[in-house]
This record gives sequence, C-alpha cells and structure tokens, in this order.
Amino acid sequence: MEYSEKSAVPELSVVILCYKAGESARQFVNRVRALFTKEKITDYELVLVGNYLSGSNDSTPSVVKEIALACDNIQYVAEEKQGMMGWDMKSGLDLARGNYIAIIDGDGQMRIEDLVKVYQEICVTGADLVKTYRLERGDSYWRKLISLTYNLFFRLLFPGLGVKDINSKPKILTRAAYQKLKLSSDDWSIDAEIMIQARRFHFKIVEIPTVFLGLTGRRSFIGAKAVIEFIKNLIVYRIKEFLN
Repeated sequence: MEYSEKSAVPELSVVILCYKAGESARQFVNRVRALFTKEKITDYELVLVGNYLSGSNDSTPSVVKEIALACDNIQYVAEEKQGMMGWDMKSGLDLARGNYIAIIDGDGQMRIEDLVKVYQEICVTGADLVKTYRLERGDSYWRKLISLTYNLFFRLLFPGLGVKDINSKPKILTRAAYQKLKLSSDDWSIDAEIMIQARRFHFKIVEIPTVFLGLTGRRSFIGAKAVIEFIKNLIVYRIKEFLN
C-alpha cells in the first residue's frame, strides 16, 4: 500500500480518478494546474487515485507517486484494488481535506474547465452539491444507451430529486455535505449512491450543462455486467430506503 498525506488544509480538494491512466495522468494534472493558475485559484490540493489491479503492468501508481512527491499540494493513493470505481473514489475522498471536495475522472472525457465552473457555482449559490449534466455527448451509442437506461431507472425508483444526469462529473460537495454521506459502494454505482443520499438529506443541488468528450486511447471500462450490476444496486437501494 502506498499513499501520501500532507498537512495543509486547503479550500478546495480535487479528487482525480486515474485508473490505468499511466503517463496521461501527468498531462491531465498539468492541464488542471495551468487552468487553476489562469483562474487565480491558489488554495487547492489535488488527490490522485492510482489504484491498480493485482498482477497488472499498470504504470499509473509510479506516475502518480512521482507527480505527488514533486508538488507540495498534491497527494496520491496507489493501492491494490479491492473494488472498482466506488472503491477508488472512496480512497481518494478519504484523503481529501478541503472545505469543498470535487471529483473528476482523469480520462480526458470531462472538461477540466468544468472544475472551475462547479467550484464557482457552489461558492455563489451556497448549494450542498453542484454537478454537471451532459447536454452533448461525444462517446459511443452504447455509452449513450447505458446512460439513458441509468437515468430512466433512477428517476423511476427515486422520484423527486430532479437531476438530469446522475453519473456526470465533475461533482463538488461542501465538506459538511460530504460528512453526512455514508458511502459503501465499491463498484460503478457510487455516483448513484451519492445522489440517493443527497435526496435523503434534502441537499440543495445545482446542475450545470456540459459537453462530454469522446474517449480516446482506450475502450470504456463499462460493460454489460456493470449495467446489470448498476440496475440491481438501484433496486437494492430502493428496498433499503423503503424499509427504513
């Protein structure tokens, strides 16, 4: 297990999910840092999640470690994976110290400019959670169908929340809002779990539109098994909520 933990408490933490990103994680981090410099955002930290599968030749753990050791405001975690995206996200959130905590995938599909937009929006509106929704998508028809299915099932099982796109990131929460969440998902349902609990706690939620870029350099990690798992988990969450 490898991780870093630095002492300063920043205003903003950005958790970047770097699974199998390799050297492209370095490029993504450089773009985020350049953007924040341009926008005069200085009181922040980046939390790089470079968890890896046992037996893989993934270079991401060594890349994120090297990046973090060179920068005072960057932390990293690089552990052998015990789950999928949910487990990765929780391991990054555990390290985040900021008064505001943002989450973004580091695969280049999500516009880094949206980090600034959601941060400014949560500061101005006093919302508990601000997130994007994908007004346009540059990915495959398969991914679009999956997203449509996810959101349809979510609205049927959890009416009244009024969000357009439960899985879209970046998402940003206040620390007070994050501390109310009891996240348990280790799989691809973590975004849905966040929104379900936001509904339960009556969070003030703001959504802003974005353009989702096409995935380059690798295939999607989301397959048919993940779709079935996601729908099953939504049903389980709904039953638990009904019983409580």
